[in-house]
Amino acid sequence: MSVAAALAEVDQKIASAAKAVGRRGTDVTLIAVSKTFDAETIRAALDAGHRHFGENRVQEAMGKWPALREDFSDVTLHLIGPLQTNKVPEAVALFDTIHSLDRVKLARKLAAEMEKTGRRPQLFIQVNTGEEDQKAGVPPQEADAFIKDCREGLGLTIEGLMCVPPVDDDPAPHFALLAKIAERNGLAGLSMGMSGDYEQAVRLGATHVRVGSAIFGVRAKAI
Repeated sequence: MSVAAALAEVDQKIASAAKAVGRRGTDVTLIAVSKTFDAETIRAALDAGHRHFGENRVQEAMGKWPALREDFSDVTLHLIGPLQTNKVPEAVALFDTIHSLDRVKLARKLAAEMEKTGRRPQLFIQVNTGEEDQKAGVPPQEADAFIKDCREGLGLTIEGLMCVPPVDDDPAPHFALLAKIAERNGLAGLSMGMSGDYEQAVRLGATHVRVGSAIFGVRAKAI
């Protein structure tokens, strides 16, 4: 299946899942996860009209996207992987949305860089809904306080929350938990759902889904 056809299929499934719960498919942003894929592969999605893309690593994105944006200036680029504090200047300069804000030190660095440059990417806080030791994210029980600190202490505008459920778990309870935390904090954005579970995520309120292999096929080797 071509990238264009795969995009169309994913869009249709999002629309169907949204309709099933009284939502509109257009309320969901499909982020095509282009990490490890080369510019030629990404260009196929761009040529098909898609404009939201996700990358995991700042350095990799810096090697691909400046040139692609010369031809497609209306692209919205999402950082969906962990962000090291020493990469904050590059991330703020390149990305339009950062989905992986997960600790106070990073929040402070982002606030300082945004104040310095005047560039303000949208921010999502990553919540470790499975409380996995090896995974980034704020523990659910600390999320409310962290959201408050980011907003009131650092003056950051938080758009929503993001999660990556444990691989072997039913994702539904994790999506429901994320939605509950977001609701009580007045946050509209829910970045949740990947290739294997994005339809379920849409039915549970996702505003952003991060889909890679269902669009681009088998993951390429890291660049």
